Amino acid sequence: MASALRNIIVVGGSYVGKTTAQELAQVVPNTHRVLLIEPHSHFHHLFTFPRFAIVPGQEHKAFIPYTGLFPSTTSPVRHAVVQARALSVQSQHVKLDREWQGSRQIPFDYLVVATGTRLVQPAGMRHDDKLSSVAYLQNHQNDVKKAKSILIAGGGAVGVQMATDLKEFYPDKEITVVQSRPQLMSGFHEGLHDLVKERFDELGIKFVTGARVKIPAEGYPTQGGPFNVELTNGTQLSTEFVICATGQTPNNGLISELTPSTSESLINPDNGFIRIRPTMQFLDPKYSNLFAVGDIADTGLRKAARPGSAQAAVVAKNIQAMIEGKNPEDVFPRMPAAIHLTLGMKYNVIFRNPNVAEGQTEPTIMKKLDGQEDMNVEAFWQRLGVSIESSNQYHL
Repeated sequence: MASALRNIIVVGGSYVGKTTAQELAQVVPNTHRVLLIEPHSHFHHLFTFPRFAIVPGQEHKAFIPYTGLFPSTTSPVRHAVVQARALSVQSQHVKLDREWQGSRQIPFDYLVVATGTRLVQPAGMRHDDKLSSVAYLQNHQNDVKKAKSILIAGGGAVGVQMATDLKEFYPDKEITVVQSRPQLMSGFHEGLHDLVKERFDELGIKFVTGARVKIPAEGYPTQGGPFNVELTNGTQLSTEFVICATGQTPNNGLISELTPSTSESLINPDNGFIRIRPTMQFLDPKYSNLFAVGDIADTGLRKAARPGSAQAAVVAKNIQAMIEGKNPEDVFPRMPAAIHLTLGMKYNVIFRNPNVAEGQTEPTIMKKLDGQEDMNVEAFWQRLGVSIESSNQYHL
């Protein structure tokens, strides 16, 4: 009986959630099935959004069907992607915003929260369907094309990548980046700031550090023509278009109905992330069957896909151990912050902070000139189990 299957639920199907679901599908016994709950109809390849919001003709490639997530080798009859929004997690079931197989509740033995963080458009999409998201990116490309000058609020990865792409694709436009921290790419060794600054100077991109953009409640004008943007340092900058590339908000509302069993809250009040043990289980002893992974987990690590993938493997091993009646003993690895950053269409860099634990004092830097306009997106479709035989398939 299919109904006798025991559920392992992963909530959130971005990079780390989908990897966790795939890792679990490979190790769980036939008594269990993996359900990935995700409101988006397609996988959102977020790394491509900053570029595809500028460069036309590639945007439909950023949204990949989930159909290949569980290949037939792991018996796809069992595992499934549930297109729904998880509203709340209870100790033994999750509530959905719509029915799935006749119910709005799915019971579980184990649940993994992989909801990550919310990003401001164009770094993250508001819509759940592909067509609306593609249309949003196309509209953004048109807005960018019309503006003679563009101000980017935020000097992290999204801001830096968009600035360099914009200036390379549209050399005549005036591009300014405003960063609230003293350096660009804060959170990394200052060597990365120096490298980005060098590239900005080379391309003629202006930047301001140590000041924040004051965003008016009604937003910025969009009808074209110049307007002034006020900064927290009192200066005003004139521009024709503003791109917000500022921070991330933790998606932690899912567990707001769970009551802690100790005096410690489930969520770290300082940052909004879920408190966890080194095994990725919730810190609260009452919820040892609940895990948090990736950006939503309070690991103390930089929020990125690479450490998240390593955490996905840890979660899969620990859930496998618990199903077998053993103690979960795998712990997530600590690694220095690293990033693969594009600095234009071809130029890209892999940068890794010094590994202080190993006595390193200097960062690792690998400069490359092998960038492709579509960011080698086909390889990612293949990683999601969708092979491309004709370019029409990118519209699926």
